[in-house]
Amino acid sequence: MTPRWIEVNDRMQQGYRYALVAPAGRAFHPEFRPDLTPPEMLSLGVFGGKYMTDCRGEFPVSWFAKAKLSPGRRDPSLNWFGVDASRPLSVWLAKGWIHEDERQIGRWRAFRRHIAQLRRACEPSDLSCRPRQRQALLHWAYDSRSL
Repeated sequence: MTPRWIEVNDRMQQGYRYALVAPAGRAFHPEFRPDLTPPEMLSLGVFGGKYMTDCRGEFPVSWFAKAKLSPGRRDPSLNWFGVDASRPLSVWLAKGWIHEDERQIGRWRAFRRHIAQLRRACEPSDLSCRPRQRQALLHWAYDSRSL
């Protein structure tokens, strides 16, 4: 694949450039095995519809075909479970949680512990049990709708 240069100018980064050297949605870190694809996450309204709203030009148009997006502030009613289960972007920025690196992969793996907690606390397929925890799992690409 011939690299294509992407320039990022969004709320988190200005003037950042990277070479797109892998097909979109492929060639992830070997330990990153999400249950959900980006288009699936967007169709579930993750992060109150604010996920990837200011960087759409970086990603395939097809990812946004069924996306539930909020034009203004995040709207928890757009989330699959209809609850607020995320921290504001300001918290993520202050804690340095944004950058995709080994630490983010570690955080993704560690978030799996919530699946075991749901299985211990909830009856199978009881989607009304722990909706905030289930929504948070969706934010991390774990499909909690099937637990």
